[in-house]
Parts: sequence; structure tokens; C-alpha cells
Amino acid sequence: MTISNKVSAAIERSSWIRRMFEEGAAMVAEYGAENVYDFTLGNPSVEPPAAFQRELRRIVDQPDTGMHRYMNNAGYEETRAAVAKRIAENSGAPVNSSHIIMTCGAGGALNVTLKTILNPGEEVIILTPFFVEYKFYVDNHGGVTTEVWTNPETFQPDIDAIEAAITKNTRAIIINSPNNPTGAVYSAETLEALGKMLENKQSELGRSIYVISDEPYARLAFDGISVPPVFKYIRNSILVTSHSKDLALPGERIGYLAANPALDGVGLFMEGAVFCNRVLGFVNAPALMQRLVAVLQQESVNIDEYQEKRDLLYKHLTELGFTMIKPGGGFYFFPKSPIDDDVEFVRLAQKHNILLVPGSGFGAPGYFRIAYCIDMGIIERSLPAWEKLAKDVGL
Repeated sequence: MTISNKVSAAIERSSWIRRMFEEGAAMVAEYGAENVYDFTLGNPSVEPPAAFQRELRRIVDQPDTGMHRYMNNAGYEETRAAVAKRIAENSGAPVNSSHIIMTCGAGGALNVTLKTILNPGEEVIILTPFFVEYKFYVDNHGGVTTEVWTNPETFQPDIDAIEAAITKNTRAIIINSPNNPTGAVYSAETLEALGKMLENKQSELGRSIYVISDEPYARLAFDGISVPPVFKYIRNSILVTSHSKDLALPGERIGYLAANPALDGVGLFMEGAVFCNRVLGFVNAPALMQRLVAVLQQESVNIDEYQEKRDLLYKHLTELGFTMIKPGGGFYFFPKSPIDDDVEFVRLAQKHNILLVPGSGFGAPGYFRIAYCIDMGIIERSLPAWEKLAKDVGL
């Protein structure tokens, strides 16, 4: 069987994350799970909140007639209303159910949004370091990605660099805060500056430029930090997210997109997005999960567990000599590689049964990513291995 040249090429450059995760599975089979320290995949080890389990049992024990049938392609009205209520409370924007589409995770929401807004050859700016799937998602819908580095001292968006990258073909900018892979939380000042710059550029170019804010980690912020609501600062904004992280439901593929009510042509955008949700083959988000998350919009996993893991590992690694920015949210570190070749460094770490992802997989050679959403016991057992690795690379 022959696959397309395009897909074949994409496989060759596809996700380092999955590649290292698969190598880790082979190592677990060889050395035992207790002796392998897998920091590759953002797959939360925590369980969903107790309220999720209670509501799941209630629905199963008291099923409604027709609860597994098709519904409106946008999702259940009551679920969209619950999502809209929370966003409106958080942002102050007059969001209602007509601005919400329930989707198959944030990935589904991103693809629906990009298919809705992109014409072939139009450009989407992504901020480096970036989640590698963004490039494939944009390509899925005939778009072209333009990579713009964030400030390497803070990993905050560089507004001047973004402005310089905007052309007459720019259709959208994808932002991600708290960020994967850096853990940076974009400040209100940054979002406000981005919004003001875009208003000027849109007037200059005579076209809408959308900000797609990818926010699956928005409730995982530490040290009293709040993630600023994008709708408050950027008019032409679309929020895409999932409950994979805040409710620890990555395998359930439940998320949503929300359009800022002030978005240019918001009614037409929503009509197009509902259509795209259907024709992309998602049809609608999973019915059972929609019913569950409708009553869980104020729930979240206990972020104290993540902060405890962050603090332990940050203290240990920085004391060993690794250089990194302390993440304000999410569950990743993005340290500088202590040797120039980040791929070679990851291979050296593997000799100590430490599994990492090279920064090259995020468009940022010279760095590496650590996902610390794993069991605390694994983190604690890994500490001597990190010490040996640090010695190996001369720290």
C-alpha cells in the first residue's frame, strides 16, 4: 500500500513527543516501570475530580431517553450555556451559548477554527517555541505557518517581532498560555499590547487578523498567578481549549471553541464553524462527556500537586546547574540544553533511563522539555539519575 508523499514526509518530521514516548514503552518492558523516568508526554497522572466520578455515576444510574443520540452539531444547549456563563464571568464579555461549539478536544477546536477562516496560502503566525502539531493543523487547511520567536529571556510574545512578521496574507496568530512547552503565562500587559497592535495593523491592511488562544492549561497557574482572559484584551479573538488538563480527561477528547462576541462577523464565523465541525468528520463532541462537563465548569484538579512537583524538580535541577525559566503554569519545564546538540543531550539522558523531548521538536534547538505531570514517586526516584546526567555533561 502506498501513502501520499505529503503524509510520508509529515511522518518523517512528526512529533518527537510520541517518538520518545514509544521508546520509553520499550524501555519499561526491558527495565521495569519503576526504573524508567518518563518525562515525555503531557499525560496527567492525577485522577479527575471527585465531582466527575459522582456525576458519571448519576448519569449512568439515571439515564435519559435518547442520551446517546445525535444532537445539534454545536453541542447541547445546556452545555454550551454553562461554558458561556463561566467565560462571561471570567472575561466580562457578553458570551452566550451561540458563541460556543463543543468539540473533540482543543485539537478538534483548532482544526475547526482554521478550516473556517483560512483560504489556501494564507499565513498563520505561531510563536516559538511552539506545540509542533500547530504546523500540521495549519497545513491541513491549506495555510502556511510563519514562526516568530518569543523573548528568550521570558518566553513572552515579542510584539515588535510579531508586527514585523504580519503581511497582507496574515489571517491568524496562535497563542498558547500557559505555554507548552515553556510554562510561560502571558501577562495582561502583553495581551493588551498585542490587541492594540493588531487593531492598527487591521486598519492598515483592511482585513481581519484573528488571535486563536489555545488554553488547555488555563486553570493550571501557580503562585497566585491568574491567566488573563483573552476576550478582555483582543477583540478578534477565538478561544480554543479542552478539559484534558483541568479535569484530567485527555482520553475523553472533550473541549470547545468560543468566539469573542465582538469578533468581526461573529455570526457568520459561528455558522461556518458549526459546518466545519460536521464536515471534518467530528459531527459533534461526545454526548456523554458533554453532559458531564456541563455541571463541572467550576471544578478542577488540585493544582497544588503540580506546584509541589514543579518546586521539587526546579530546586533540584537548578542546584545541579541546569538553566531554565521557572514556569508560571502548565506542567512543563523548558531548560537550555547543557550541550549544543539538544538531540544528543536527550540521547545521553536516555542512558540514565531519563526520557525527555528535544527542543528541536518545538522549533527551538538548544533546549529540551520536561513534562512533570507524572507520579511524584517517579520524580523522586529520578533525582539520582539527574545527578549522574549532570556530571556526564560537565555541570
